Formats: sequence, structure tokens, C-alpha cells
Amino acid sequence: MADKKEKERLSGQAACRKNDVVILEITDMGAEGEGIAKLNGYTLFIKDALTGDRIKACVMKTNKYFGYARILEILEPSPYRVEPRCPVARQCGGCQLQHCSYEKQLAWKEEKVRSCLSRIGGFHNVVMEPILAMDKPYYYRNKAQFPVGVDKGGALIAGFYAGRTHSIIKNTNCIIQHPCNHEIVETVLQFMRDYKIPAYNEKNHTGLVRHILTRVGEDTGEAMVCLVINGTFIPEAGELTSRLLACHLTGKDVGQSLAIKSICLNINREKTNVILGKKVKVLYGNPFIEDKIGDIVYRISPLSFYQVNPEQTKKLYDTVLEYADLQGQEVVWDLYCGIGTISLFLAQKAKKVCGVEIVPQAVRDAEENARRNHFTNVEFFEGAAEEIVPEQYQKSNGSLKADVVTLDPPRKGCDAKLLETVVSMEPERIVYVSCDPATLARDLRYLCDRGYELKRVRACDMFGMGYHVETVCVLGNKNRKPDDYLKVNIDVDKIHDILDQEKAEKEAKEKSQSK
Repeated sequence: MADKKEKERLSGQAACRKNDVVILEITDMGAEGEGIAKLNGYTLFIKDALTGDRIKACVMKTNKYFGYARILEILEPSPYRVEPRCPVARQCGGCQLQHCSYEKQLAWKEEKVRSCLSRIGGFHNVVMEPILAMDKPYYYRNKAQFPVGVDKGGALIAGFYAGRTHSIIKNTNCIIQHPCNHEIVETVLQFMRDYKIPAYNEKNHTGLVRHILTRVGEDTGEAMVCLVINGTFIPEAGELTSRLLACHLTGKDVGQSLAIKSICLNINREKTNVILGKKVKVLYGNPFIEDKIGDIVYRISPLSFYQVNPEQTKKLYDTVLEYADLQGQEVVWDLYCGIGTISLFLAQKAKKVCGVEIVPQAVRDAEENARRNHFTNVEFFEGAAEEIVPEQYQKSNGSLKADVVTLDPPRKGCDAKLLETVVSMEPERIVYVSCDPATLARDLRYLCDRGYELKRVRACDMFGMGYHVETVCVLGNKNRKPDDYLKVNIDVDKIHDILDQEKAEKEAKEKSQSK
């Protein structure tokens, strides 16, 4: 059998070289929504192809085990193929699935999660609850970051990067971003033209305006404009402010209007691909806007992490709350808590919630969000979850316990040391929110090999027209009984004292070194 597969692979290579034109049947879709075809046993990935397509393609690149091709002609379209609504959808890297029906997108994302759980985590026959679908999969994003540059003719443009490049595809009217962005971005571009303010040039690290960042509080009707600049100020800032405040911004619904409540500069003078710098200057209003999810109001700054799809976020967080199954007596640790979005949802039904977040401004926002919403049962800790939680567990001599732990890590998933500590804390339930099914499956395997059992899984479509998918899971402790709630012992004040002392020592050391 192995010899047969090897022969098929080698024969595929022999028949498939760069620049070959081939006829392909698309039989599957890859992790980023690309089509997959087999040519004599050799695998080819084809951007913008769909399961069910029959295409003529040109082979672009090959290696030992697989290659890449591009569509020359669609000979027979897939039954799932639709016409993209955006004229630059194929060139732009912002959407990968506009050519795919939304129903098929949902089915594919659900299968993507199931496949990762099976292949990577070894969870077979997982019964997934129906994916949380979007009611309207367009104009949903409340945050946009438009890179600014020039086209081949030297004209000023803004838009989005082409896939896997830093070439800007001109587009200020993106159909998955909030519709108010078009007027905001065009206003900034015209201001730059009128006052000859140069766009940033990545190659030689010159020019001023790098990105135009916008954030929208759909529920509150508040909007933020933040220019990311390669400098410390922008000329004619008063005129820019006046022009932006004169914009007539409309919401997604008929009759809804928005008001700009914050105009900021973000200082990023580093020669880097990282979009945001650490310093923010306010030109108008506050350094934040507010938005509402459910009954909770959140304060959002330019540097804060906040889910980009508010309607789906409400569905996601309701699921987190359901899976946590809080009865009012639980101590919860919310790790990677951001500005406290999940923490405050949980605080509605928990005895105590402790959030951990590495971004200082997000922690300040989280504390303010708790105060403004009158939560007194929430504490926030500043630092990396994978560092703070293991350190505090060790210093507490094992007394740092939790009834429920929630995890909402970045795409790389959780650090093994953090997962080890979470297991040591012996929570009754672990609720894991993931934006990457592969690292989710890996981490779930770790937890289930150490006394936990995967109970429920549900995908949530936060990114219509894109290949990313959120997933929420709950794991139960096979060894812990409900009566163990009474044994939880946590001294939050002691943990704060330790962290404050460590922070003071660190600042003193840095001050001494700077001298």
C-alpha cells in the first residue's frame, strides 16, 4: 500500500511541473479556504477554487509533496459558487470566500473544526452543536485598519493588503467593514492631498501616515478615528479634526447615525510590520469610545482588543455563560481577558471573577468597565497569563484554586506551563474560546489527558467571507465533585500585594539601569 502511494506521488510530480496547464476537479477545501485537487495522487492547492469546481489551471509552484496552481478558466462551476459582491475580492487579502455561498461557508467552517478535533486532538465522533450563523454576513466589522500608500502612478491610496503581500489594493468601501469607513477614509485622504502630507513608505522608512484605524460602537453610535503615524504630530491637525467632525456618518440600519467621539494619533516610529505603537495622542474627545454587548457597556481604546463582530460576540458570550453553568458561588479565573468582555459577562452570575491580561491599557479599560457597570466582584491582573498564573500558584503553595477557568488565547493557543497550572487549580469546568481550531485541538488533548473530558463544542461564525472561525468548548473535571466548591480558597489581596511589589522592583531596576 505504501509503495503504491509513493508511486502515485512520484508519478504526480513527474506529470506536474511549474507552468504546466492542467484540468482539475476540486474535491476539498484547505484550512484557508483554498481549493484542493489531486493530479495522479499529487496534491495541488488552488486559491479561489471551490469543492465541485472543474477548472483549467496553471501550476505556479511545486515541491516534494504538494504544489500550488491558479485558475485560468472555470470549466464547470461548483453548485456553491456565487458572484462576489466586491469588485476586488479576488485580489484583496481581506476576504477569501466571497465566491462561496454563505451556507457552504458555514458547513465548511463547522467541518474544519470537527476535522482538527479528530486529526490533531484525537477526538472522534464529536457531536458538535449547530454553528452560530450571522444574520447579515456583510458590513459587520466594527474595526478597520486601512494601510495608506501610493499607486504606481504616485497617487495617494488606501485599502487592504493583497494576500501574503504588503501591496495595497485600493478600496475604501469594503463590504465587510462598517459602511461609515468610506467617508472617514476618503476625508483623511483628501486632507492629506490638500496639505501634501506624505504616506508612509515601508521600504525606506519615510513619510508620515501609515494606517487609518477606525472603530465603531454600533450600539452606542460612537466612532473613533486614529491615524497611525511615523512621527509625533500631524500638520494642520485642527483642520483634520474639523473635516472629520463635519462627516455625516450613517449606521448599518436605515435612519441610524453615528458621531465621532474620538480622534487620535498613534505614534509608531519603528521600522516594523507591527501596525500600532504604544503611545496615543488625543486630538479630539476621549482616548476611547464605548459600545454595549447585552446589558454591559465597554470602554474601547485604540490599543484594546475587542471582538470585531458585536452581534456574533453577544451570541458567543451567551454560549460561554451557558457552558460555564454558574450558580452564584463560583470563583472564576478569566485568562487572556482583554478589556474584560468575558469577565463581566461571567461576573453577572459568579461569586468572584479574576481576569489576567498582558496589555496595560486593556487592563485599565477592564477596570474602568467594571467600575462603570457597577461590578464589585471582579479583579484584574496585569501580565502574561502564562507567567502570572503559574507564578501565583507556586507562591500560594497550591492554594490558588478555581471553580471555573475560561481561556481565550491568541491564535498560538495556550502555553503548556499555563495549561499545567490550570490543571493543578482543579476547576470543575474549563471553558475554552478559540480562534484557531488546530491549536484548540492540541490544547484540548493536553487537558483531556490530565483528567478532563470534552463535553460540548460549538463553532461561531465571527468572520463571514473569511476563513477564520471561533469555537467555544467546555470540559468537565472527571475527578472533582460539585461539593468541592466549598473547598475553594483564594486570597486576591495577597496576590495583588505580590504583583505590586514585583512591579515596583522591576521599575526601580529599570530606572537604575537607565541612569
